[in-house]
Amino acid sequence: MNNSKPARRAHRRVRSAILAGLVVVSAAPVGVLVYQSLNSLSTSAAWSLDLPFGDRHGPPGAVRPHLPRFNGESEPGGTVAEGAVPDGLTVFEDDIPSVANLDPALLAALRSAARAAADDGVDFVVNSGWRSPEYQERLLHEAISKYGSAKEAARWVAAPETSAHVSGDAVDIGPAAAAAWLSRHGASYGLCQIYTNEPWHYELRPEAAVRGCPARYADPTQDPRMHQ
Repeated sequence: MNNSKPARRAHRRVRSAILAGLVVVSAAPVGVLVYQSLNSLSTSAAWSLDLPFGDRHGPPGAVRPHLPRFNGESEPGGTVAEGAVPDGLTVFEDDIPSVANLDPALLAALRSAARAAADDGVDFVVNSGWRSPEYQERLLHEAISKYGSAKEAARWVAAPETSAHVSGDAVDIGPAAAAAWLSRHGASYGLCQIYTNEPWHYELRPEAAVRGCPARYADPTQDPRMHQ
């Protein structure tokens, strides 16, 4: 019996080692899943920072709890007739003012790009396009109230007199896949991101097809057009 005790102890050690190995192997995929989940949460948090009223959906695909998307004919601060957008609006809608009132050249470029993107399995959604001066004015006042000063609000929402949305020269495109597609291919259609802090905001720069898009401004306050 004394000879069997070392054998049993050795057997227990081997079994413990095997179990420990199984725990480590099992934990590995769990660790990967946990890391991926945390990384996803961090990315989502970065995309859903407290962003402005003027671009109510924030980065393409982001969820804005304080300014959610609305079904129906109106949303906070504006109606469809004033440029507010219904859910799932595409660049091919001719009866929605936020699309129909865009500059014809910009709209044509958007539709060409959207067709090409669709061939790659990517759909464009218009989160904001043309806006009436009255709607833009209300968005600006809301932003000033939210951010506490006209200076800070100007980083996100332009005055009606200088807004590219009011003139029909700007469009905010989502979701994230669409914005990513445009960042890669938009220049071929003359579609350029203008502001670093608004990766969803695109305007037409026809020369970009040959020269590439111009350098981006950090935010609208750096854009000379905003100081006219």
